[in-house]
Amino acid sequence: MSDPTAHHVGITVADLDRAAGFYTETFDLDLLAEFSVGGDAFAEAVAVEDGSAEFAHLDGNEVIIELVAYDPAGDANEAPELNRPGATHLGLSVDDVEAFYADLDDGVETLSPPRTTESGTTILFVRDPEGNLIEVLDA
Repeated sequence: MSDPTAHHVGITVADLDRAAGFYTETFDLDLLAEFSVGGDAFAEAVAVEDGSAEFAHLDGNEVIIELVAYDPAGDANEAPELNRPGATHLGLSVDDVEAFYADLDDGVETLSPPRTTESGTTILFVRDPEGNLIEVLDA
């Protein structure tokens, strides 16, 4: 078996254009590709009957950030809480969390202002328009 290498982090969204716009505008991530996938093999692989999806791949430097909108769409999850088993979040590092926070659009929801933890890392959690959590931390 070969050594696994991280390829992408997938985030399921309801509105692909809105989500892609958020990540490109808020985090200045480059859009690498947009594409659709469907057919029996895809539907079987993702266990979504008659499923197809629209994808946007964003450049996360070391890993691709994959936004995906399924058809048919499933039911929305409750707003994720970090302490729930199975909870997920995307971690993105920036040069200066405080400066990033100061430049955020007023409409971007945060869990709190930036905080420096016992480990010495400054962190900030924001929600994308779909409610997904993104941890912003010092590079």
